[in-house]
Amino acid sequence: MAAADRSSSIVEYFGGEAGYRCGYCKNVTGNLSHGMWAHSMTVQDYQDLIDRGWRRSGKYVYKPIMNQTCCPQYTIRCRPLHFQPSKSHKKVLKKMLKFLAKGDSSKVAGDVTKEPMDSHREDAVACSFVLKHESDISQSELKPLSVEETERVETEDNNEEEEMEKGVTMKKVESEPPQTCVDKDSAGSGERSDSAKLVHTTPKPGKGADLSKPPCRKAKDIRKERKLQKLLQNQPHTLEGSPSQVEPQILLSQNSKSKANQPKSIEDFIFASLPDDAAHQLEVRLVPVSFEDPQFNSSFSQSATLFAKYQMAIHKDTPSECGEYEFTRFLCDSPLEAENPPSGPDCGYGSFHQQYWLEGKIIAVGVIDVLPNCVSSVYLYYDPDYTFLSLGVYSALREIAFTRQLHEKASELCYYYMGFYIHSCPKMKYKGQYRPSDLLCPETYVWVPIEQCLPTLEHSKYCRFNQDLKAVDEGCIKELGRVRVLHKRTIMPYSMYKKRRKGPSDEASVQQYASLVGQTCSERMLLFRS
Repeated sequence: MAAADRSSSIVEYFGGEAGYRCGYCKNVTGNLSHGMWAHSMTVQDYQDLIDRGWRRSGKYVYKPIMNQTCCPQYTIRCRPLHFQPSKSHKKVLKKMLKFLAKGDSSKVAGDVTKEPMDSHREDAVACSFVLKHESDISQSELKPLSVEETERVETEDNNEEEEMEKGVTMKKVESEPPQTCVDKDSAGSGERSDSAKLVHTTPKPGKGADLSKPPCRKAKDIRKERKLQKLLQNQPHTLEGSPSQVEPQILLSQNSKSKANQPKSIEDFIFASLPDDAAHQLEVRLVPVSFEDPQFNSSFSQSATLFAKYQMAIHKDTPSECGEYEFTRFLCDSPLEAENPPSGPDCGYGSFHQQYWLEGKIIAVGVIDVLPNCVSSVYLYYDPDYTFLSLGVYSALREIAFTRQLHEKASELCYYYMGFYIHSCPKMKYKGQYRPSDLLCPETYVWVPIEQCLPTLEHSKYCRFNQDLKAVDEGCIKELGRVRVLHKRTIMPYSMYKKRRKGPSDEASVQQYASLVGQTCSERMLLFRS
């Protein structure tokens, strides 16, 4: 036996068979989950718990009863090291770049006026705690970028410039008097049309092109020529010292193919250089969730005000439902104990607010947990005035890039957890578009590529993804007596506590708790018993 110490997770298990209202299908009593209150929790314990289907909301940690709940919620993770942004993702990144560079806030035709988010809050089981789910953006409502399939020398940004140039050229043509072009086979009845004669005459001042000057060249042709000159200069020299003779078109084609094989990464967009006269500057600050942190304290009031503005505009909360107390309980009270091991990332492990600052004010906050193996997204709230920037998608892409950055120092940290994937809820299916990604098997707790899971989910809400029918939960409880218990400020194994306990047996409850958290966590965490 030993006294409780701060390095151990301390949890209070509630069970949770009673149903409550589902925020997805609106079933009054269909949402079923197990829950426990985490007085404190190590980052490793929480990592192991979310790898068994648990998830936190504030200090409340819950696990859906997958084969009974009305809308099964599958833990989903993205693999950032192999992630490539889709066309719609690039569209959002380019929109942000354009806004920062030029201040352009115009909405593209077809854009939604507000991003579909989880527009609900659920009552938690046993403790009247309010559960709120992570923010969601439907990718189906974003138009994909149109990209030419032919080989091209220019990058995607240059292609956009070409389209703009074409638009300008078309406007100029429309403003000029129409010219009649008659094909030699199109003149009817053998009559000759005077307009078919092309006579070059010197135009009057201010009208038409000046034939005494060289014709204007397209910007596209100028860029190609410059690129060709650069490629020729970089070519290896022959023995005689002259550049090796290579056909210009071959060089351009090779250069085009090499670029086509190297698509732009999200970092290329996020960290692109802005012009000196950029209209806006976006700064992303990572702030530890701690009232002892100066940055967190100084920005708390502004952050809480933004949260209330977001909740009232997007989720239609009343002021009393999104005050500072609710904000603190939901997004500032974290059970995770901050850790800074030498082998970990520079920011350490724990809970953080990733604040997006624009011209001295916060326009969005992404709440995340940095864990030994992943960055786990908790929630996002933003200024509704900036909905046109698709901040939900943009912040998710920033968090994927952030995970890659942390991986450079902490090699084990290589996943991005996006919360729950609910196939039966259309607005939650967008998470499956961040590929490659995996879903957690609810029975054996192994990760399965989402492509293998989707066909079975089309036929049944609840699925076992592991196709090996002989496979079992390798982390299941094997010795109940070894479960660690905290009783009267003393740590002891359950076998000893069971002998000391007076009153009715609680073995069934402890057995259920241990089977849900697994053998490893049950032997590390402290189960509070009164």
